Amino acid sequence: MGDEGDRSDTDLLAAAIGGDRDAFGVLLRRHYDRIHGLAWQLTGSRADADDIAQDVCCTLVEKIHGFRGEAKFTTWLCSIVFNAARDFRRRRRTFTGFTEKLAVLAGLASAPDGRDAYDAIWLKSAITKLKPAYREAAILVAGQQLTHAEAADILGVAEATVSWRMHEVRRMIGGA
Repeated sequence: MGDEGDRSDTDLLAAAIGGDRDAFGVLLRRHYDRIHGLAWQLTGSRADADDIAQDVCCTLVEKIHGFRGEAKFTTWLCSIVFNAARDFRRRRRTFTGFTEKLAVLAGLASAPDGRDAYDAIWLKSAITKLKPAYREAAILVAGQQLTHAEAADILGVAEATVSWRMHEVRRMIGGA
């Protein structure tokens, strides 16, 4: 039992696909912070992130069998979270009333450690002013440390498009 934490994602994934509920549980616990964190970055709301993370965890029970290994597990997982957040926003848009800028500002990153509070607030503010396509690219590449190719797969655009968007983000935020 104590060995579960030492098993690789690959081993846990194979076991989970084979129906091992314990392995699936370990995999979920290992990656829950990533699921919740990305949902929070994309929605800007802890409550919304809680709902999305719960939905994703439930959905993974069914989707895990569809994982074909064409991408890294973490990239595949980010894609599921991204799509869940996108669907959530679409549903929410019919409801509108949220100030997206304020929501993103409130939840884009973890609390600063005090040394760089001003920079963190400034960066969050700058990112909130970006158009959604640029903001999404920045969150996936800079926030989740995905490659441009991985972000492109999630966003459904060409890798060159993500590279261009990141160049534009740097230009817009850096003022260059």
